[in-house]
Amino acid sequence: MGQLNNIRNFSIIAHVDHGKSTLADRMLEITGTIEKRHMREQVLDKMDLERERGITIKMAPVRMNYTVDGTPYILNLIDTPGHIDFAYEVSRALSAVEGVVLLVDATQGVEAQTLSVLQTARDLKRVIIPVVNKIDAPHARVDDVRSEISMLLGCDESEILATSGKTGAGVKELLDTIVAKIPPPQSSGDKLQALVYDFSYSDHRGVIVYCRLFGGKVEKGDSLKLAAANATFNAIEVGVLTPEEQPRESLNEGEIGYIVTGIKKPGIASVGDTVVAARMSAESLGGYRQPAPVIWASVYPESQDDLLQLRQALERLRLTDSSLSYEEESSGVMGKGFRCGFLGMLHLEIIVERLKREFNLPLVVTMPTTVYELTLNNGKIEEIYNPAKFPDDGTVKLVREPWVALSIITPPQYLGGISQILFDHEAVVGETETLPDGKVKLASEMPLRELMRTFFDKLKSVSSGFASLSYELLGLRDADVVRLDVLVAEELVPAFARIVSARRVGTEAESLVEKLEELLPRQLFDLKIQAKTGGKIIASRRKSAMRKDVTGYLYGGDITRKMKLLEKQKKGKKKMLARGKVDIPHDVFLKVIRGNE
Repeated sequence: MGQLNNIRNFSIIAHVDHGKSTLADRMLEITGTIEKRHMREQVLDKMDLERERGITIKMAPVRMNYTVDGTPYILNLIDTPGHIDFAYEVSRALSAVEGVVLLVDATQGVEAQTLSVLQTARDLKRVIIPVVNKIDAPHARVDDVRSEISMLLGCDESEILATSGKTGAGVKELLDTIVAKIPPPQSSGDKLQALVYDFSYSDHRGVIVYCRLFGGKVEKGDSLKLAAANATFNAIEVGVLTPEEQPRESLNEGEIGYIVTGIKKPGIASVGDTVVAARMSAESLGGYRQPAPVIWASVYPESQDDLLQLRQALERLRLTDSSLSYEEESSGVMGKGFRCGFLGMLHLEIIVERLKREFNLPLVVTMPTTVYELTLNNGKIEEIYNPAKFPDDGTVKLVREPWVALSIITPPQYLGGISQILFDHEAVVGETETLPDGKVKLASEMPLRELMRTFFDKLKSVSSGFASLSYELLGLRDADVVRLDVLVAEELVPAFARIVSARRVGTEAESLVEKLEELLPRQLFDLKIQAKTGGKIIASRRKSAMRKDVTGYLYGGDITRKMKLLEKQKKGKKKMLARGKVDIPHDVFLKVIRGNE
């Protein structure tokens, strides 16, 4: 128990871009975990993508040694992603620690995602240490933000620490407070129970699980089991992260470390699983759930020659991200590709960006859609997530779609513009609440389909970047949606099919055919572009044919010669129109799919 008393496990929670990773850098520097000459910015963000965007995508654990009044302590920090798409990963990370540092930017104040993660920490009864960060910033409102936090937490303003991740001011006081206020881990017996809160993959050693030991100990060579996946393995190596891997003979209860499993199959390791001894009966720790995709999009290689490479790339990403799901599908126009499920729009962006960068794959990604639950006239219930498979022949009695609860925090002057975009996106606006710093918290509910329709970009645009948003899934509700099909030269193009709101179908149809009229190359015959729903053509454009002057070489002579040639051309165009097939260039699909980029 003596060793347990000297361990402190904690996490940092904050909104995106409030300085978590920079504060972690200073902690590593002050504790001497990383020498100054090896220091670089955002040292825990290992992906280039994370450093470019200034966000944390994958959690990074790190162990620091720190001495207070001659007593050595072990501080285990888990840096968590701040984005709402990764809320489940954050909840697992918070389950692995005893306390959290609540970080609030002195220039921005409390924002929407801070509140949602804070609620998770409170539900788990974690000790919360409030901190105002970026106190060195020119526009820092330290006193205002302090009073805001004190009203939010119901604590005294003197308990709220002030730090600067950039200069290191106040970071030593924060480390001392972590030691003083966060309780040490409690012993829970000799039976091995280790919570998996993240994992990575190595070509040579397979899956490496990052876990917190709640009971028992793990030694190199032990025979272990992942409880939820029911997969047994031997511990090839165990150790701690400083933040580089540091092998050890064993990991003991209360500690946070890694276990090399040797597993090389995708989909076995997942966040929230429990590592137990293979031969002993030990219960798994609660709270495990299979990550369920929220949105779907099809991913095709630009060249069908790259299909095998794309499959291998998705398999590889699935080894490090169990929330990614995919299945092969075929489209007559686009060839073969994969229908992929994602946790949200940011997750989709990250996976697509990683496929392009890490595997050098040029891709076509279709418009993301959500899952629709259809009740057919015969009482059968089906789930559809591909617009082309959505029936529009009157066989559907009821359609239901997922809704989300939104929480928007904004300065009051932007309320008018935000209300307008909420109306445009079919939101049901709820209560507004004025926060201590004068900002307004606006609650509303809207279909997930509308949230994906560039709502986040419009919110940032209308509020000049000052509004923040968090959301959570509510479940299914009745939907008034229809399938919108596109015909080019009277031939259906499944890749352009989309599910849209019945009230907006006319506007969508008009803008789609207009865009195609602009993008499609001229043909040798008149090209008809039509949008259809429920068996009716509701928008149409005609692109005139390329015209060749077949009489240009004639000089003088009888007019009937010209008439004959023109008549022959007319018949030829008619014949071409009858069997007219249009090869739609690849970039047209890209531009239509990418919408308003």
